[in-house]
Amino acid sequence: MILFIEYPKCSTCKKAKKWLTDNNIEFKDRNIVENTPTEKELKKWITESKKDIKKFFNTSGLKYKELNLKEKLPNMSDEEKIKLLASNGMLIKRPLLITDNVILTGFREKEWEENLIK
Repeated sequence: MILFIEYPKCSTCKKAKKWLTDNNIEFKDRNIVENTPTEKELKKWITESKKDIKKFFNTSGLKYKELNLKEKLPNMSDEEKIKLLASNGMLIKRPLLITDNVILTGFREKEWEENLIK
């Protein structure tokens, strides 16, 4: 089952959700604020995605800017970054799509198409 982690008010998340529905792709929906990914989940997903941990941060978000993370992240350990991500769902890049073999951050239609439509 595909796990779709979103912030319902996010326009990109709405677009991604519509794309999934339009393409008849079943998914389980999860609110990133009400049910923020845990440190354990994030650690697993970051490892499995083989993406730099920075790709999991919502760098255009208000919280990211408010905490001045552009300056702070380079001096933090991966453990500290994961703990920070798990502390506030608004810091996590969204939507986040988790399948058995791929983890996607953000919505880029071409990337989703390549990974989800067989």
